[in-house]
Amino acid sequence: MAGPETQSRPSNVRRALLWQSLIVAPAFAGLVGLGVWQMQRLAWKEGVIARIEARVHAAPVAPPPEAEWPSLAPDEYDYRHVRLSGVFDHGKEALVFRGSADGKAGAGGPGYLVLTPLRLADGATVIVNRGFVPLARRDAATRAEGQVAGVVSLTGLMRPPEPRNAFTPPDDPARGQWYTRDPAAIAAALGLSRVAPFSVDADASANAGAGPAGGATVLSTPNNHLSYALTWFGLAATLAGVFGVYAWRRLKGR
Repeated sequence: MAGPETQSRPSNVRRALLWQSLIVAPAFAGLVGLGVWQMQRLAWKEGVIARIEARVHAAPVAPPPEAEWPSLAPDEYDYRHVRLSGVFDHGKEALVFRGSADGKAGAGGPGYLVLTPLRLADGATVIVNRGFVPLARRDAATRAEGQVAGVVSLTGLMRPPEPRNAFTPPDDPARGQWYTRDPAAIAAALGLSRVAPFSVDADASANAGAGPAGGATVLSTPNNHLSYALTWFGLAATLAGVFGVYAWRRLKGR
């Protein structure tokens, strides 16, 4: 015949499991919530990628007029394909350092994006990222054939100013070396006025064979949200499974 101590054991186990489940349940809900959030981020990122693809492959259009520049929002114009005509001011190049032509460290060696002011017919200026040059061609004299004179026409993609972070080195305007595409900062350093708040990445057809090499826009957009979501859901399932087995073994007295 079972004694009182033996009879109370199942109730003690159930009580302990109840308290433990109150700890596990929020953790499980949190992991599921993170997975759901990553699925929402996935839908958002897919929308961003689709918008970029549509803009990049659309026929080039005229850029927004100067009167609209103060009210432009980057999300409304980033990667918009535009056509420009004007005269380059090659004497005011800004060189933006890059680890490689395609933005991947160690792929092809470091160099610079050559940003040059393009004076439009109405007197306003758009800073154009004419493309990438290796370190050895930093000096404009080494690529004189690419310093096109007179009125030029080009197509390219509108880009917003690049943000800085704690790891971005300070710019060196005196040497014409920069680490972010920042039209306002470049314009201030070069004494330019009526400068667009965006820059334009010239297409690959610009300066073909002469340099800088156009088409330097990095179009690969990381999209790891599905793998992140599966990770969170997997952790939630693992937590539920482990706790379920643990609870079953306790109730069975194992």
